Amino acid sequence: MPDPSSRLALVTGANRGIGFETARQLAAAGIRVLLAGRDREAVTEAADTLRADGLAADALVLDVTDPESIRAAASEVGSVHGRLDILVNNAAIRIEEYGKQPSEQPIRQWRETFDTNLFGVVEVTTAFLPLLAGSPAGRIVNVSSLLGSLTTHSDPDSYAYSPMFKSLPAYSASKSAVNSWTVHLAYELRDTPIKVNAVHPGYTKTAMNDGAGDLHVTDGARTSVAMALLDADGPTGTYTHSGQTIPW
Repeated sequence: MPDPSSRLALVTGANRGIGFETARQLAAAGIRVLLAGRDREAVTEAADTLRADGLAADALVLDVTDPESIRAAASEVGSVHGRLDILVNNAAIRIEEYGKQPSEQPIRQWRETFDTNLFGVVEVTTAFLPLLAGSPAGRIVNVSSLLGSLTTHSDPDSYAYSPMFKSLPAYSASKSAVNSWTVHLAYELRDTPIKVNAVHPGYTKTAMNDGAGDLHVTDGARTSVAMALLDADGPTGTYTHSGQTIPW
């Protein structure tokens, strides 16, 4: 494994919540981190916060729903750094209203959700893949959710089997699609040093969850960080939380 101080990571949706904490933990491990987000002021402030703690961090403007923004960000990283070692696809939205039946959620919310949670992940990954290919130990971490597990959603004993979480069909389906993208890309890259894995952070207290959850954001970032720092003998094409495999 290369020296951490020579490695470069990019985390999307990194100005707050799990994304920011993932960036902080990676930087604390000695990795230079690019905090990416669509709001220049927000990501700049987030990067400044890490730098004030003596960590190597820079801001990167990147809107995962804007192809031109993605191309510009990839070009900037290529010009400045010439490579990328870790990509954490963390940016996501949850815009559905709790309490509605699945069939009552409007189609516009499906399109908006998939545009960020799936299409953004695919487009960002493919744009940065040439830079990751230049890394001796490339890592791609796709932040999914337990709500992406069809097995869990079908289990009457799971917390997902409830009116609250069944009112999030678009969010859940988008994360199931992220899981599918993960195994497809892992297959494509199986004979390369790049490892591709999906993670469930855990039910974390963030703004996306309206402050609800079981885990502090510090714990919610740990699985992403662990998979970003995998050794050469680590797995690829998996779906995990805290070292435990989650059923698809």
